[in-house]
Amino acid sequence: MLGTVQGLAAGQPPQSSFATFPPLPTGVSSVTVLDSQGRYVGRIPPQNRYWASLERIPSFLQQALLAVEDARFYEHSGLDYRSIARAAMKDVLKGRMAEGGSTITQQLIKNKFLTSARTFDRKLEEAKLALEFEKQYTKQQILEMYFNEIYFGNGAQGIVQAARLYFDKSPEELTEGECILLAGVPKNPSRYNPFGKPVDVAGRRDVVLKRMEDLKLISTQRKLALQAHGAATRPLGQAPQYLAQIRAQLIGRLGAEAVEQGGLEVIAAMDLDLQKAAEKTLKDGVKRLSPGLQGALVCLDPTTGDVLAAVGDAEGVPGAINRAFVSRRQPGSAIKPLIFAAAMEKGLTAASLWSDDPVAYDAGNGQVWKPQNYGREQFGELSLRQALAHSNNIITVKVLEAVGVPAFVEFAGRMGLSLHAQNGLSLALGTDEVTLKDLVQVYTPLATGGMKAEARTILRIYDRRRQVWIENPPVVSQVLSPAASFVTTQMLKDVLTYGTAKSLHRFSQAHSSAGKTGTTDDGVDAWFVGYTPNLLTGIWIGYDQPRSGGKGFTGGTVAAPIWERFMNKVVTSRPAMDFARPETVVTRSIDPATGLLAREECPQKQDEFFISGTEPAETCTRHGAAPPLPVEATP
Repeated sequence: MLGTVQGLAAGQPPQSSFATFPPLPTGVSSVTVLDSQGRYVGRIPPQNRYWASLERIPSFLQQALLAVEDARFYEHSGLDYRSIARAAMKDVLKGRMAEGGSTITQQLIKNKFLTSARTFDRKLEEAKLALEFEKQYTKQQILEMYFNEIYFGNGAQGIVQAARLYFDKSPEELTEGECILLAGVPKNPSRYNPFGKPVDVAGRRDVVLKRMEDLKLISTQRKLALQAHGAATRPLGQAPQYLAQIRAQLIGRLGAEAVEQGGLEVIAAMDLDLQKAAEKTLKDGVKRLSPGLQGALVCLDPTTGDVLAAVGDAEGVPGAINRAFVSRRQPGSAIKPLIFAAAMEKGLTAASLWSDDPVAYDAGNGQVWKPQNYGREQFGELSLRQALAHSNNIITVKVLEAVGVPAFVEFAGRMGLSLHAQNGLSLALGTDEVTLKDLVQVYTPLATGGMKAEARTILRIYDRRRQVWIENPPVVSQVLSPAASFVTTQMLKDVLTYGTAKSLHRFSQAHSSAGKTGTTDDGVDAWFVGYTPNLLTGIWIGYDQPRSGGKGFTGGTVAAPIWERFMNKVVTSRPAMDFARPETVVTRSIDPATGLLAREECPQKQDEFFISGTEPAETCTRHGAAPPLPVEATP
């Protein structure tokens, strides 16, 4: 190990350029994010590692850190024998190896080259390297390296990231109060970082101040003043997965360098009230179900695509998997509305009768695929309205076969969802993986009369350096006929009244709403995507490492109740309205048993919606029709 350090030292450039990261540029700042009403949401700090020269690190911070970590730094040659003696006495008294006695140089050596194992051999190696290190570098260089290499908690490596993370500043901008807080962190970064428990952070601050007072670096009056006024942190804010998506969108539009430099103010599509409601509802809902379970929620304005709320982690953990925007899972039956919408455009109707008698398909390699209904039950003949409400797998596969896989893949792409034709008829069961955001987005044409609205997290950007606004208008296009959109939505209303999400019956009576459940094989993924004319929300529940949620783990029993609790909280934020019926939709009274026009004698009658031109022309012949006259034999 000594040879390694010697080699590194020997290969170093001149003293002025020994840094291992690029120098901190001037003007770097965080990206500030506000919601659509101008309320502070959070900030996106620079991600790169930068190096701050000692001149850019406040002398007060240097004094504070040395006071509490290594007061004799400028006197020893890498080892402080007085501290080592005191630590040794503690070791003897405690009967174990302690960490006391380490100089700044030793801490730097351990951080850069050694493990944190508390063994005598490691401490001996650390001591040897520290002595050698002090021969190779000046005290100022060692202190500069320490500030730029040491860990400050919450992922902040070095003083540049720490100053930006906790106070949104460059090191030279730090106040004395902020310096005191940072000086206390290296002792225990997970406990003493400025975002830690206030009692722990304040206690460590007082230790640093008392040490500085004892060394006569500050007066008692100054110590009391710093204790009284302290320093306020600037938290990163809320909605970490939403902010992560905004960062990705900014990079795609402006480039990584511009985002890293900062100086941007983003007006997000988010409604902070809805966001808070989404976070709480998802967290509480998942917690009620099972330990280790995760979830995601995305809420859009279907007319503009504005992402009003998005939660990608049930616990709200920063840096967690972004299950709202990035994670891809099989949607199960939540894909079926697209198939039925495509069928409506092809001329099929909600009243069309189909049988779920077993069917087999050639799967290649001598294999046969036989789609099964959930629970392996069979219902016989159903209308397409009933088949969609009950999420009948066999009939959906047959409908997809009638539409044609290539035609459906093209249709889904137009609606905003990229699918793979090679999955064949299994697409009817949601075997292609999608993100929650994409799945929710693809429902926008169903809620808006056929207008697809691309999901939008950013409304506009203000570039403070150039003092210009960059607009990001909605991207909306007609992808589905208003008639097909309306009829499909009317079918999806039944899902909430007597279908797979019938627990939402009360909500559907109070608010014009439609939606679809989704459940994958063995209850691995549970979905519900539902909408009113001006709010569209999707929920996913499952485990990150896919496994069954157990018996009864379905979109209707797991995801739909969370959807209802969230929508009940936020539906009043939008005006009450119904889905607009286009002139190209007609209503006919039919006999649901035949799908034909009802007669007076039909025991059941039902008003059904049809795209104009697809309505039945024949009258029911099963009930009340006169028997045909006998045909006389020809002599």
